[in-house]
Amino acid sequence: MTYSLDFRKQVLKSLDEGMTFAEAAKFYNLSPTTIQNWKRRVHSKTTRQTKPYKIPDDVLLNDVQEHPDDYQYERARRLNCSKTGIYHALKRLGISQKKDLRTPKSLSDQKSDIPQ
Repeated sequence: MTYSLDFRKQVLKSLDEGMTFAEAAKFYNLSPTTIQNWKRRVHSKTTRQTKPYKIPDDVLLNDVQEHPDDYQYERARRLNCSKTGIYHALKRLGISQKKDLRTPKSLSDQKSDIPQ
């Protein structure tokens, strides 16, 4: 949860007026660590230090087109990343991984004894 800049400044002003970290934490119902972090940097971070994505969008889209019915662990192996990374990248791109019964991997489902 992000607190407003005015609230942060109010808490830090209380510290400057003689209140201890423990007293301020109890009075404002905050963690002492939060107050110490605010003392170091009042403003919240607005930019990232690192590149946000390991998997480029165009590479993943191309992989989905070439292998539409692959599992996430298979994509992860090909793209040298984790299954979780594939999951988040697909979600970011709005791609749903529903299986298509017409593809070769799912043919065994059609041959089962279950009537359709």
